[in-house]
Formats: sequence, C-alpha cells, structure tokens
Amino acid sequence: MPISAAQRPARRAAQSAALLTATALLAATAGCSDDGGPATPESTGPSGLDALAAQRLEWGPCLPPSPAEGGGPAPTPLPGGTPWECTFMTAPLDYAKPDGETVDLALIRARAADRGRRIGSLLFNFGGPGGSGITGLPGFASDFETLRSRYDLVSFDPRGVGRSAPVECASDKELDAYYALDFMPDDAAEERTLSDAQKKYANGCEKNSGLRLPHVGTENAARDMDLMRRVLGDDKLHYFGISYGTELGGVYAHLFPRNVGRAVFDAVVDPSAGVEEGALGQARGFQLALDNFAQDCVDRAEECVLPGSTVAEIEEFVIGLLAELDAKPIAGIGDRKLTQTQAANGIAQALYSQEFWPYLEQGLDEADGGNGALLLALSDSMNGRSQTGSYSNIQAANAAINCVDFKERYTLGQAKERLPEFRKTSPVFGDFMGWALASCAPWPVPGTWENPDVSAAGSAPILVIGNTGDPATPYEGARSMAEALGKGVGVELTYKGQGHGAYSSGDACVKAATDAYLLEGKVPASGTVCP
Repeated sequence: MPISAAQRPARRAAQSAALLTATALLAATAGCSDDGGPATPESTGPSGLDALAAQRLEWGPCLPPSPAEGGGPAPTPLPGGTPWECTFMTAPLDYAKPDGETVDLALIRARAADRGRRIGSLLFNFGGPGGSGITGLPGFASDFETLRSRYDLVSFDPRGVGRSAPVECASDKELDAYYALDFMPDDAAEERTLSDAQKKYANGCEKNSGLRLPHVGTENAARDMDLMRRVLGDDKLHYFGISYGTELGGVYAHLFPRNVGRAVFDAVVDPSAGVEEGALGQARGFQLALDNFAQDCVDRAEECVLPGSTVAEIEEFVIGLLAELDAKPIAGIGDRKLTQTQAANGIAQALYSQEFWPYLEQGLDEADGGNGALLLALSDSMNGRSQTGSYSNIQAANAAINCVDFKERYTLGQAKERLPEFRKTSPVFGDFMGWALASCAPWPVPGTWENPDVSAAGSAPILVIGNTGDPATPYEGARSMAEALGKGVGVELTYKGQGHGAYSSGDACVKAATDAYLLEGKVPASGTVCP
C-alpha cells in the first residue's frame, strides 16, 4: 500500500484497499551463528527466549477485529466449515533483554485441509508496514485455498499493529483534521502549518506509545517470526510475504538463513533503494499505472467519460483538477470536503488494481462536477478510516515502523529542494511523493539503517515475483531483491500484468509456479516469465 503524504514517502506498501504506504535495538549487521540463529544475546546460552519458545498457544474462536485492526465482524468459517482460530503469543519487548518485559502478539490461523499431508504452517505478512494480518488473512483467504490443502494458513498483527501493542498517535477527530491538511504546500505559511502538524503528530505518538516506539522495527518483527516458527512447532519457516512483507522476509532470511523453508516474495520492495530513491521509484510506478489507466480510457474512446483523446490530455485534466482542489476543496462526505491531498491519495489508491479503474474514472468525473465523495472514500480507505469515522492504527504503525527502520531525516527544506526531480519523474504524483520525504523529521526516536541487509547465504531458494505494471513496488525491485538475497537463493519470476502483486491477480502461470514450489518443492527456473 502506498503511504499517504501525511506519513512516509511511499517506499513500502501492502496489497489491498488501505494505505498509500525509533530504533531497532539490534543492528542490521548482526551476524548469523552456525545454526542459522542471530549472534545476539538470545543465542548465547540459557535465556528467557527458550522459555518463551516452549509456551503453549491456547487457540480459540476469533473475536471481531478491534478498532485498531479496522473493525468489522468476526471472520466466518471457510468453505467446508473450517473455522478461524485466534490466540496470542508472548515475545520479548526487547530481544537484547529476553528475560525482561514482554509483548503479546495476536495470531490467526485456519488449519490445513489434508492433515495427513500437512507440510507445516505458512506464515503471511500482507504489507504496509502496519497492515493487520488478523483482518488480512481472512480477507484474502479464497486466493490461498489451494495452499491450505497442505499448510495451516497463519498470520499475525506485527508488534505495534492492530491488537499487538498498537502504536497510537491521535484521536479520530484529530486525524480527520490532520488528513485534511495540505501536504503539498505552496508557500512559507503552508510549509509552517505542515511542519507544525507533523511535529504535533509525532509528539502524540511519543506521548501515547513512547515505550513501544524503539521496539517496533522490522528486525524485531523478523525475530518475532522465528519465535513463532518455534512456538508453532516448525523446523523451518514457510513464508508468503507481500509488498513490505518481502522486506520483512528478506530481513528474516538474513538473520536466520538456515531456518528458511519454502518462501515466496510477491510485489517486491527494492532493498537497495534508500528513502529518496525508493520514493522516486514509486512516483515512477504510480505514474506508469496512471499512464496505463489513461491509455485504457483512450482505447475505449466514447465509453470513457473523461475529457481528452490522448494520454497527455487526460493527465492534463487530472493535473488541472488537483490544482483546482488546491485552490478550493469541494463537497465530499457529510461536512468533510475533498482536498487536493486527499484526491491525490484517492487516485493512487485506485491505481492499485485494474479492477479499481472504473471507480477512478467515476471519481474523477464526479469531482470535476463538484462531487468529491468517491475520491474521498478512496482516500479514507487508504488512511484506514471506516464509514463510522473511526481509524485503524495502520497509518500510525506505518509511520512508527518506517521511522524506526530508516536513518534518513529530511527537513521540509531538503524535501523542497528535491521537488524538481520528483516533478520530472511524475507530473501528477511528484509533489505528493516529494514533500513526504520530510515526514520522519520530527520523529522522537532515531532510525536504524540506510538499507536493510537481506543477504542470505545458506538459505533455501526464495521465489521472488515481480509485476511489470506494479505501481507501489516497481518491477525493478524484484531483480534487486533476487540479487541481494544471493546466488542460488533468489529465484526471479516475472509477471507481465497490472496492479500490486501477482499471485492474487488470477494469472494461471503465476499461480501454478508458486503452488508447485510451496506444495511440492519444485523450484521454477530463475527468469521464468508469465504469461
């Protein structure tokens, strides 16, 4: 999911209608011991970690998702009647002090259909960072029903997310006001307003969640996954990571290479790109997706309601509409208006899947006529706002995890200096992505790395799937990830399609190759292209 302009430049994202998307105490350069475990205090003798690994999980019926997870009803049983089961796993708050304070992590599972041929657990992370696995796995379960034949499907709310000690930054009313701000300032006064708002937001995060902020980074989440592996009784971690979940999986593979089982990375984050390079890459990706949307509109001629007979003309219309909204927001939902920033956020949301293109066309047409309700609803979905006005904590967690992971701290002035390159990369999304570089500037905890280390010598093969039309995690990231994992580890597969991610696209070639690997251990030839 792309991160909204209210937070971090959209370096990492998740799969579905949600977002545009501190210090980890253990360094990214931590070495690996001979048994695949990290050469850190938990692997150097008796400690509380072994006791935690021996805990017994008490699985039971799943409650409805919490407000921080997005709310809604409890998940219904799968076809055939298999129920969803939920529990909590206890993990160290600080892995350098495994006998110290703990945190409870929420887990969900659906047990394998063929118990006699069960391989083990297949752990999912759907991205964000900040996405809830408790709501994500049931939401996408139909896509993975084939895999449930031999795996228990398992997901979780990472630390800081949803039900797992969630990061909290502001009230629902405060968030309504925050997201209505202009995150693409035009003058010094608007820059000061934005800077003050970002400081207030960061201060709220520190006030409400200060003790958690240093411990919510990706390295700790990776260590949590290895503890899950042990608690679930699996010798190897079988894993399916999507979007940010690929970065999390890469960090896990680096820390625990010999514990990797069968793993798939889909919609792949480029581990070699810094914050600025990643934001530019995503600006390029969303611009490409908009180009493809506009071309589809041109190809449909009179069927398309947007003005313009060429891609350039349609995109000029979009640019003009955003400029008009900057000068004067229009009616949205209730007493809330559609602003320029919310419109850009909603447009990006609709570019995540080709299935959303009709909503984008309708939303742009209606906004041109003075009705911003549909684009505002799309933006709300990105920001985790429900129709009742409550927010999930996906944006707060997204900010906390991103800002604890990455060292870069751009000021608004530095972000402003880089706008020409962003505008050249994307006339529509350049300002939106460029200004967001400064979102971590006031964060109360320093970051950890320039780039995550995902080198994983000694790991089993990892299937890395790149989509040529992916807006949020551009295709080039798959090649970079495969190379960074190391020779014989990263196995690259290309999907020539549209949207964020490949496995859930419905493409038979991608599904067949992925299923053959996860279910039968058949590794496709690196460089395979679908279709």
